[in-house]
Amino acid sequence: MEKQLGRQVGEWVQAATLAEVRRRRRLAVDVAGRPIALFLVGDDVYALDDTCIHKQRSLSKGAVLNGRVICPGHQWVFDPATGQVEGQDECQPSHAVRIADGVVYVDPQPRERT
Repeated sequence: MEKQLGRQVGEWVQAATLAEVRRRRRLAVDVAGRPIALFLVGDDVYALDDTCIHKQRSLSKGAVLNGRVICPGHQWVFDPATGQVEGQDECQPSHAVRIADGVVYVDPQPRERT
């Protein structure tokens, strides 16, 4: 039985189907009112806040190149797992992802930066 997308399950929120993410490789979703960009890198799905911390552009409209997310605004390069910006001290908020039964779940709270 398929669960309705966007429904909150504990602290995890259904964001998309794994098939959608595989088909598009990058996808803008809403997670508990927060714009999130999902990225498929290899076999892994990562979640970053969709609004770039630099120029407020949508990261989901950027590119994935060599395992990195490239912002469409000023080509800042982000590590999709941590949100760390190459060559900068800044960090894009990232979110934990869980996949179960073909559904991608995202924690709506950003990870603590370490």
